[in-house]
Amino acid sequence: MSDAELVLRSRRVVAPEGTRAASVAVRAGRITAVLPHDAEVPSGARLVDLGDDVLLPGLVDTHVHVNDPGRTEWEGFWTATRAAAAGGITTLVDMPLNSLPPTTTVEHLRTKQRVAADKAHVDVGFWGGALPDNVEDLRPLHDAGVFGFKAFLSPSGVDEFPHLDRDRLGHSLAEIAGFGGLLIVHAEDPHHLDAAPQRGGPRYADFLASRPRDAEDTAVAALVAEAKRLDARVHVLHLSSADALPLIAAAKAEGVRVTVETCPHYLTLTAEEVPDGASAFKCCPPIREAANQDLLWRALADGTVDCVVTDHSPSTADLKTDDFATAWGGISGLQLSLPAVWTEARGRGHGLEDVVRWMSARTARLVGLDGRKGAIVPGHDADFAVLAPDETFTVDPAALQHRNRVTAYAGKTLHGVVKSTWLRGERIFADGVFTAPRGRLLTRTP
Repeated sequence: MSDAELVLRSRRVVAPEGTRAASVAVRAGRITAVLPHDAEVPSGARLVDLGDDVLLPGLVDTHVHVNDPGRTEWEGFWTATRAAAAGGITTLVDMPLNSLPPTTTVEHLRTKQRVAADKAHVDVGFWGGALPDNVEDLRPLHDAGVFGFKAFLSPSGVDEFPHLDRDRLGHSLAEIAGFGGLLIVHAEDPHHLDAAPQRGGPRYADFLASRPRDAEDTAVAALVAEAKRLDARVHVLHLSSADALPLIAAAKAEGVRVTVETCPHYLTLTAEEVPDGASAFKCCPPIREAANQDLLWRALADGTVDCVVTDHSPSTADLKTDDFATAWGGISGLQLSLPAVWTEARGRGHGLEDVVRWMSARTARLVGLDGRKGAIVPGHDADFAVLAPDETFTVDPAALQHRNRVTAYAGKTLHGVVKSTWLRGERIFADGVFTAPRGRLLTRTP
């Protein structure tokens, strides 16, 4: 530790081998050593003693809709990355929609990068988009550094990002597999959605019936079949239907290269508690019943579900009408994801080591950043979240950093207060105060 510039000391440091008292040495933005708690601090190094607060690796959120440029009245890089920093997230990967233009060509990627460059409070990477008519753009986007490609198997909700039918899925996936890329998929089958009752109105039960589990299950089965046929790497986005879990587990056991995420809202909110007309709870696929939630938690514990991401998908408040059929579907979760998941996890007997695995280590691995993000180990970026895990707070929408302060968690009491967030050894958030933006734009490592 003789060359350390900064030492963070805590009685509880969450490292890959477990939680222990330790001193973490940092130089030039990287972790150089993880040493005993009482290790001598070298002359000239700054010591920050965190006491009993827990030192976590900064979270890596690989599913965020920033909507910038084009729909910045919904969100933007400045506000989204501030919300991320306030929630202990130090890296996010932006979805290719609902920005205008969508990230479906290299030119569009460059536009988004220029917009984000001086607004990012945390590190930001980008997904590309796979559309029916842009197969020739996929390899150039891959070479330009996107982390993979997002596709929908049912209508996306925005006209500029059409979905792939089964033939187009196979065509795009074959192209992506040819250069070793990753396809991430919104898996709902349009035929099952069309066949479901579409009543509209304020009743949550009617909305839930309009997005049945079998729409997810059928689409996941189709995706797994294509991945197996092509030996392609695929990732199931925002899984909400527990009925798909046996198929996924069997595919993994067979060696199909499929990974799966779920989201805080599926793990912490239930259909039974959603008030009629409360479209702050609307997302697609939907929040399902408590019994379904229990099975998602079991799948996280046994590894069938790999990771937890926010699917932060905001809109202006006026689009959250009391008609579930027409209201915008999306939940804003960046700032609250860590305490929301931790509150439920601790009640189910899980520790912070599990939360870090689901929300940092495995998400970093998903996008190939596990050599520099997602763990407190020497050589990694000195990205940290400092958490008071036993402190509670009541969610006040006015305290959120999201551009539109609509939240399904309003009024809920959560465990886990993020005291500070660090990016490459610099404290970027502490006790409600932010520094100037210090985030970098990330690209896929070849």
